[in-house]
Amino acid sequence: MLECGMLERDRLALRKRSAVLCKEMVVDELFVQSLQADDILTENMAESILAEQTSQKRNWRLLFLLPKRGPRAFRSFCSALRDTEQHHLCALLTQSPEKDGRERHVESVTEPEREAGRLCMQTPEKKRERSVNSSLPLPTQEVIAAKRVRTHESMEMSLDADSPITTPVLPCTHDFYLSHSQQSYKMGSSPRGFALVISNVTFDPCAAPDLDPRKGGEVDEEVLRKVFTELDYLVTVRRDLTAQGMRMHIEQFSRQPEHRTVDSCVVCLLSHGVEGAIYGTDGQLLQLDWVFEAFDNAHCPLLQNKPKMFFIQACRGEEMDCGVEQVDGPERTSSPSCEQRDAGREGEGDANSRQTGEMGRPRIKLPQRSDMICGFASLKGQKLCTAAMRNTKRGSWFIQELNTALRLRARDTHLADIMVQVNRCIKEREGYAPGTAHHRCKEMSEFTSSLCKDLYLFPKYHPQY
Repeated sequence: MLECGMLERDRLALRKRSAVLCKEMVVDELFVQSLQADDILTENMAESILAEQTSQKRNWRLLFLLPKRGPRAFRSFCSALRDTEQHHLCALLTQSPEKDGRERHVESVTEPEREAGRLCMQTPEKKRERSVNSSLPLPTQEVIAAKRVRTHESMEMSLDADSPITTPVLPCTHDFYLSHSQQSYKMGSSPRGFALVISNVTFDPCAAPDLDPRKGGEVDEEVLRKVFTELDYLVTVRRDLTAQGMRMHIEQFSRQPEHRTVDSCVVCLLSHGVEGAIYGTDGQLLQLDWVFEAFDNAHCPLLQNKPKMFFIQACRGEEMDCGVEQVDGPERTSSPSCEQRDAGREGEGDANSRQTGEMGRPRIKLPQRSDMICGFASLKGQKLCTAAMRNTKRGSWFIQELNTALRLRARDTHLADIMVQVNRCIKEREGYAPGTAHHRCKEMSEFTSSLCKDLYLFPKYHPQY
């Protein structure tokens, strides 16, 4: 049972800053989990907050509940802000009145510049003042430092306080493993498997003059290395490979004899791309269908009946998604999901390519390609908006959301459902670059699956056989 409500001074501080908090605060699963761990929020309260459809509604819901959650609620709230890298909001709540007055003066000077969507030339002192007051991105926006002359470089800049979520991967419980392991893929080896991350950041200016450096790509590769290492994968990272170099490393990886002793594998490809292919640093294309073929049941027998996970952070076309206005009423769609359409096409192609058993012996036959799941950062036929969708501190939207979902949800959620959650988070995000075609642009991820069971990663649980 909680004690009486929040202290009056803390309640007033929340009320005074409620407008700023509602606008700028990021209330995600990690934030709510921190408050739950301190017994500030109940499970029902946490679910009601995360169920809200917009970031502002989530923020208002939390601010409505906090004053009723006891004298420790304010301190825990500030701790959650610090844990989620929202230090500027924590400082705003706890600063002295004198400092508050000075910062209001600074805000009154800089706000017209922000509204105009540009940063004027400033002295070092003014730049330091702005860094104190700059707001972090909303969960549905990517904040981009604007300049009078916009270039790819200026539009990819981000706030220094912005960084990927690094909360430890939450562990699977013994009871959950016992209740779900029988009907899911076997996932008990240690390591769980091998992971290959190929990240092309810098491209040959002579061979590929139209391919700009992928600023933020190095962040993505490090995020993936860390999260899959915590999930008990042996991770290999390869940077800046030509198309032939990618082909060689993928082929070597798929033929590792060690795949025999593990339960899965992961392949992450980060580069520029087009529909069905990604670019090497030499401007040559590597076909994704060849990548999948390298791990199919015919070419990679050591991974037969084992889950193979692919994550592709690359463009898939030449169109930018500018978004559409939602009409009144519930969200609905009359078209099948992309996974259903892709599964239909793959089924037709694979039916013609099944191989018979060797030497005429009767044996169980497998489809040419099965037990795969592939997450794509963008829809087929759409181009990722490089200027708004990648951030030099946090990396790409897709990898950010994948990292967060794996860390917080893998303990009790199978991978297909995790990818649905990633889709939902990507759908809510929105680019922020006033004065450019990229302002309010959208992105939509998708995944295809030929998994035949639930795929739980059972993080940090090691069964005794």
